[in-house]
Amino acid sequence: MKKLWIVVTALILSAFVLTACGGDEKKVTVGAKNFTEQFLLAQMSTIMLEDNGYTVEEKSNLGSSALRQALTNGQVDVSWDYTGTGLVTYLGEEPIADKQEAFETVKKMDMERNDVYWTNLSDVNNTYTLVMQQDQAEELGIQSISDLATYINENPGELKFGTDAEFAEREDGLPGVEELYGFEFGDENVSEMTYGLQYDAIANDEVDVAVGFSTDSRIEELDLMNLEDDKSFFPSYNAALVMTNETHENKSEIEEILAPLTELDSETMRKLNYQVDVEERSVREVAETFLSENGYLSGE
Repeated sequence: MKKLWIVVTALILSAFVLTACGGDEKKVTVGAKNFTEQFLLAQMSTIMLEDNGYTVEEKSNLGSSALRQALTNGQVDVSWDYTGTGLVTYLGEEPIADKQEAFETVKKMDMERNDVYWTNLSDVNNTYTLVMQQDQAEELGIQSISDLATYINENPGELKFGTDAEFAEREDGLPGVEELYGFEFGDENVSEMTYGLQYDAIANDEVDVAVGFSTDSRIEELDLMNLEDDKSFFPSYNAALVMTNETHENKSEIEEILAPLTELDSETMRKLNYQVDVEERSVREVAETFLSENGYLSGE
């Protein structure tokens, strides 16, 4: 009788362990930083994972350092991060302009140093950009930063530039742009202001050119032109899926489930950000509509 009890107990315990493990396999925590684009990427990931049978918890509104720590200590299973942030902020390396080179470098280094797995590289590139009003840029024949440089060199002092103090001083900001492209606005034509106010300044014709981030919703709202970085100065900040290698090995299907999001690009993300920031639609509504319209959910 005692042996029978031991066998029964062992079977019950085994069933409990298997049930617990099976449940864990379909649970995942998705992390996000504290701005609209990240909320959208996290929400789209949540919806797609739920559509594939996962129970998902979201941990959003985290700073870069907090999200990174949450990922590496197991509080977050997956998140979307940026190649430039990975290289510069997390790994202390120099930024890389080429999208694929930046991705391959951060993927290799982060795995070797921290056992962190990067995958699903997208065309969403949240890097610096120089913007102008569409009609003024067209009138002056400016489509790229090279065009801007040519115009400034031929018409010194005519165009004013709006920027935050950090971009005005960083070597990968205005000084580097001017050096590579061979022009100078001149100190008297550079207006420094808190980031965000440069959009108001360009809308009110107080400046002619301004710095921005390429997926910022205000570029869409104000119908501004992103000048082409035709010499590839600005570093790659392409969004990619990030997880610990342990998560990847145990839940490898996540990579495939979220693969359709690699088709996102900066223009699409800028429009989605606009729907949330300007049209004041909920993140969930915008994410669900986008996924449904593109057939990324089962039955769609």
